[in-house]
Amino acid sequence: MLLSWLTGILLAVQPLNIPDSISLVHEGQTIAIVDRKDFMIPLPGTPVIDGEKLDLFTAKLEGQIYRPPLNARINESGGITSEKKGSMLYKKAFKERFYMSFFSKGPVKLEIPQLPVHPRVDSELLGNIRTNQLAHYVTYFNRSNESRSHNISLAAKAIDNHVVFPGETFSFNGVVGRRTSDKGYMRAPVIVRGELSEGVGGGICQVSSTLFNAVDRAGLHIVQRFSHSRLVPYVPKGRDATVSWYGPDFRFQNRFNQPILIRAKAYGGSMMVMISSSDVIHVPPKKSTNMR
Repeated sequence: MLLSWLTGILLAVQPLNIPDSISLVHEGQTIAIVDRKDFMIPLPGTPVIDGEKLDLFTAKLEGQIYRPPLNARINESGGITSEKKGSMLYKKAFKERFYMSFFSKGPVKLEIPQLPVHPRVDSELLGNIRTNQLAHYVTYFNRSNESRSHNISLAAKAIDNHVVFPGETFSFNGVVGRRTSDKGYMRAPVIVRGELSEGVGGGICQVSSTLFNAVDRAGLHIVQRFSHSRLVPYVPKGRDATVSWYGPDFRFQNRFNQPILIRAKAYGGSMMVMISSSDVIHVPPKKSTNMR
């Protein structure tokens, strides 16, 4: 309402001495200098801002200055690294200030307004849900296969410190992302249609399988899981969880009323996943059963 009212007032007055440029200042630094002519509709008389051009510019600026928040996490020494707030463009305020700057006299500096973006996981929450270990699972691999060991370590880091909130569904593919050489994954043996071959990211199914067994022992709800088309050496028959970017995914849902924390680490020739939460959750020991 304020923006439309302000625009109406400005368009009703006589033509002003509009500055040729507006400098956009972000955290004390000038990040862009824009020419008012780039945003004008070429009409006689009082100048008019092209709303579509301003919208496109605002969207581009939004992506440029966005700073994601950082969740609190458990570091290598076992302590908690505190969370950090992020920031985003305050679009409504920016457009209001842009209109006012556009119709001001002389060159203008516009401080870009921001809004804080709060992390989902803070130190207090993390400290609470690390206290109660619900389950863990360990598998082993040949550490002399350097490319496969490297891929296992990368995928383990991707899921480590991940928090799944009540009612949320965890997707292995969604969290780990596409396995590409640009992200550091290497070529290693993979099973494709029952045959052993080689592909980028080979070995990460050991991470998803280790995660599946830990999650199943913790009493979480398995939403989606597929077995390999042939036996794998690192888990018992029927206890694996194959994944691929264009194919199977491993997904589970947190049906507890507390968040759960995933810790994952590849060390030496072992791959370990631990599931923990707050001490108000108690999971009775569960004997793993084969699932297809």
